[in-house]
Amino acid sequence: MQSFTYNTPTRMEFGPGKESEVGALLKEFGAKKVLIHYGGGSAVRSGLLDKVTESVRSIGLDYVKKGGVQPNPRLSEVREAIDLCRAEKVDFILAVGGGSVIDASKAVGYGLATERDIWDFFVGEAVPTASYPVGCILTLSAAGSEMSNSCVITNDITGQKRACDNEYGRPKFAVLNPELTYSLPAYQTSCGCADIIMHTLERYFHNGTTLDITDGIAQCLLRNMMKVAQEVLEKPNDYNIRAEIMWCGSLSHNGLTACGGGNGDWAVHLIEHELGGKYDVAHGAGLTAVWGTWARAVCSKHKERFIKLAKTVLDVELDGDEAVEEGIHRMEEFFRSINMPVSIRDLGINPTDEDLWDMAKKCTRYGSVGGMEPLDEVGVYEIYKTAL
Repeated sequence: MQSFTYNTPTRMEFGPGKESEVGALLKEFGAKKVLIHYGGGSAVRSGLLDKVTESVRSIGLDYVKKGGVQPNPRLSEVREAIDLCRAEKVDFILAVGGGSVIDASKAVGYGLATERDIWDFFVGEAVPTASYPVGCILTLSAAGSEMSNSCVITNDITGQKRACDNEYGRPKFAVLNPELTYSLPAYQTSCGCADIIMHTLERYFHNGTTLDITDGIAQCLLRNMMKVAQEVLEKPNDYNIRAEIMWCGSLSHNGLTACGGGNGDWAVHLIEHELGGKYDVAHGAGLTAVWGTWARAVCSKHKERFIKLAKTVLDVELDGDEAVEEGIHRMEEFFRSINMPVSIRDLGINPTDEDLWDMAKKCTRYGSVGGMEPLDEVGVYEIYKTAL
């Protein structure tokens, strides 16, 4: 077991109607003027935005609104929001949406606390040393950004999609009402479920030993998510199913399933980031499109972990190499069962060989990727090529 730090300072408010209490939460955390940051029209059409602004107004707080955050949130939008907040003297950012809105809001928080260009933090030229406070109302169970230290932004000029992981970025509070996810389209729901599962799998695959309890938590979370991800397609308005998904999403990305095992692998996420940056594919779908190919590329050196996953999560009764392959096959079949892709062409894109090399080069520009099994530029290219 490795030594670890487990830090989860975000206050969680979970349950029906909790979004109506956001004004009091903002005041408790010292807000005076708030940016209400949101995505497309769903927050407006559902009446959620009106409910939020009324809660903020009723407590006597000033606010300014800015919508338009897109999936794979854009650097240009973040810069616009930073400029708006400075002009309006905003001191707190409230994200109303899913992981994209929360990630964009974290980036705004970093940007307000520095004179540097915000992109410097995402390409490793600087490290955040402060952030304006961020809170969130979650409307999509997927990224786990509501309880994590991570955010991901896409540079819409260069096509680069990069992450910044920093403790200053953890939200002060997160409001989770599963009812707010009832109206999500089935595809978006499945993409979210896939992302939750992948956050757990990325941590599960590591080189070290770990605590049995940590593995047990991860295995339970994976089994639970595979169950409810299928059930929610039949019962999209079932509160208990949506609650299971929402809470699993938070637990999958707050570090709990990595305690004692190191940071995990994360190559699949970095490989997907180039797909997302270049082709703007849904993040969860991009992950499932390459996971099986990655797994087959690295499993020969890490059979023990793959066999453990196969037996404890996927009910495989075989042993050795047969267990490894059957486990990977069953995971891919599960992805198919929730209408997720298992190849790059399943995403509806057809990269050229030049495109594959370009993505591989960008993916490894700072060195090899993968904490369990490092992959160089050629290794990443081969995964892209095989995943076609």
